[in-house]
Amino acid sequence: MSRSLDHLLAIMARLRDKERGCPWDREQDFATIAPYTIEEAYEVADAIAREDMPALKDELGDLLFQVVFHARMAEERGLFDFDDVAAAIADKMVRRHPHVFGTAKVDSAAAQSAAWEEHKAQERRARAAGTRDSVLDGVALALPALLRAVKIQKRAARIGFDWPQAAAILPKIAEEMEELSREIEAHGGREAIAEELGDLLFAVANLARKLDIDPEAALRGATAKFERRFREVEAQAAAAGIGPDLEALEALWQAVKTAEREA
Repeated sequence: MSRSLDHLLAIMARLRDKERGCPWDREQDFATIAPYTIEEAYEVADAIAREDMPALKDELGDLLFQVVFHARMAEERGLFDFDDVAAAIADKMVRRHPHVFGTAKVDSAAAQSAAWEEHKAQERRARAAGTRDSVLDGVALALPALLRAVKIQKRAARIGFDWPQAAAILPKIAEEMEELSREIEAHGGREAIAEELGDLLFAVANLARKLDIDPEAALRGATAKFERRFREVEAQAAAAGIGPDLEALEALWQAVKTAEREA
């Protein structure tokens, strides 16, 4: 394990070497590498969703390389190095699991989740000492929009700003739909329509949160279902010589849906 990691760290150092390194790797900084880091994290999630373990091994390696890349750039600036990164996360895990590494008692996964969030809140309060403290502090701006919406909503719920149950959100979604419809029918400006659409998406994300459903995963599933069905429609349309005829394509779509449900 140590030899493999040392080898990887040495490869990264060589890639960034000012004299013998790779021109592309030498030119990168935190900002230019960040999109690749996010992409690799999604590819890890994709491999898991497909239950492709060989791909997962490769994607985890790619993600680890991103961590090594960032750590190397920080080391070059005298900020921190990979050992500091590993030590920091190890310390954090011990600190946030006193029921495992200390004497605290936790009776359930739910209790542990609550304790975890309280530890995080205490750490945020310590970091924010002397500044204005909000339960919304610390939610990264770069998160995917749906994920960030849910995190913001969860934070707001900590001080009681929350719907009592999921069903109570449905009228809010209907309200947002009506407001969006009015803007579209009135030929509202692009910004006004985008704002109403954003409100609708935020409300739907809130419903997913209350139902304990990951909206990102739900949307990925819906997209995968659409892709699967559309490919079948596409194949049948090509075989039947059907062109861009919406009515005929819709009939194929309904037939594909019915066949899939009856299979």
